[in-house]
Amino acid sequence: MAAPHRTNAARLLDSAHIAYELVPYPVDEDNLAAQHIADTLGEDINRVFKTLVLRGDKSGYFVCVVPGNMEVDLKKSAKAAGAKKADLIPMKDLLPTTGYIRGGCSPVGMKKKFPTFFHSTALDFDFIYVSGGQRGLQLKINPADLISYVGAEVADIACLPS
Repeated sequence: MAAPHRTNAARLLDSAHIAYELVPYPVDEDNLAAQHIADTLGEDINRVFKTLVLRGDKSGYFVCVVPGNMEVDLKKSAKAAGAKKADLIPMKDLLPTTGYIRGGCSPVGMKKKFPTFFHSTALDFDFIYVSGGQRGLQLKINPADLISYVGAEVADIACLPS
């Protein structure tokens, strides 16, 4: 595979002098699931985080970064964001809101700075994976460095699928 080109997320991390590794993987347009990415990379699904954008009734847009084997807990994430209730934004709103498409949404380098919450398990690892800002590219990064850089809070915002 050719060396991946630098995404906006990578350039921002470079300028902040934050260590990371760009990890390319073959994209399957029919399967953008985190489990597929974890399997492709040969990594633990608990280290592969997905970035989800929500809108709270009182808080507006906010971002939740949760392990690939979990779902965002709407009640817990709303509470973390200071809202009574929250829902995932419609897919059609993702690109205009964040600048990213489904399967390539990174917590780094969105169009605007949104309140961001990482699931507490992120800090259990020396490195995690998040989208590098395009499909087929993951950032392998120290979670504490990433959380600090994006100004995120750590909270219990996810649950196992029922």
